Amino acid sequence: MTTTTGPIPIRSIGLPAADLDRAVTAFMTASPVTRRWDVERGFDWAAADANRLTDGQRSAVRFITFIEDHLPGYFAVYRDRFPLDADVDVETFLVNREIYHFTVRWAQEEDSHARALFRYQVESGISAAEPLRRELAVEGRKEFALPHEHPAALFAYTLVQEKATQIYYQNLRAVVGDPVLAEVLGHLSRDEARHFTFMADMVQLYLHRYGDAVVEPMRDALASFRMPLADTLAGYWRWALRIADTARYDHTEAYEHLVRVVRRAVDAPSDRVDELDRFVRACRALPAPAAR
Repeated sequence: MTTTTGPIPIRSIGLPAADLDRAVTAFMTASPVTRRWDVERGFDWAAADANRLTDGQRSAVRFITFIEDHLPGYFAVYRDRFPLDADVDVETFLVNREIYHFTVRWAQEEDSHARALFRYQVESGISAAEPLRRELAVEGRKEFALPHEHPAALFAYTLVQEKATQIYYQNLRAVVGDPVLAEVLGHLSRDEARHFTFMADMVQLYLHRYGDAVVEPMRDALASFRMPLADTLAGYWRWALRIADTARYDHTEAYEHLVRVVRRAVDAPSDRVDELDRFVRACRALPAPAAR
């Protein structure tokens, strides 16, 4: 494992542009045009029927629509952390420009998730279009913020978030009664799996370059982990517990995937890696939080 000491510059990813290019290219290769899906023509929307769903399943669809629709807030985090303007030097711009190639594709896919869930709600009868747009706008105006200054922590957070979302979509797809919704969730789950793989590649790049120095920021990201909108969406925790009853959901299940990525990236586990492993085991042993 090659390690580099020294701080990562503020507002920079802190990795070589060539390494980022390889990670981005791998992501793009995994999503060729022939495998992409289309919101408008990819589903039999006329057959969508929320009467095939339980109350809990309808509630889950509403919940995940709010989460996916907050894409402008998520995108702003990357724009602010890795800017492309005259305030950064040329070397930083080169690096940030590489990650932008991924970010715009990722944002396009996430926006398709939001549009597909919106369309499903309207076509299936869960909600009318205009009140749903207004509900989403009320929540969408709220700022989304992450406390992690270290870029490795940001990518570790997103790795966990993408994997947790993928797992939930898979679980929900297995129980819903409407084939149209099941098909939508299948596409969303596969996209999240690819997003997770890219984040895993980023985490491995940090470990190869910085070694143990980035394990602690990753652990901090887990220690303070909260799913998107946990602090802003009205009734988030009660809602989250309800959807967990609808389809098995435990975001700490995704923590184990981060540990696996870390262990694959290091030649010999260090004390910090072992501590990360112990921390995850402790998290998994905790009972579910009480409703708020």
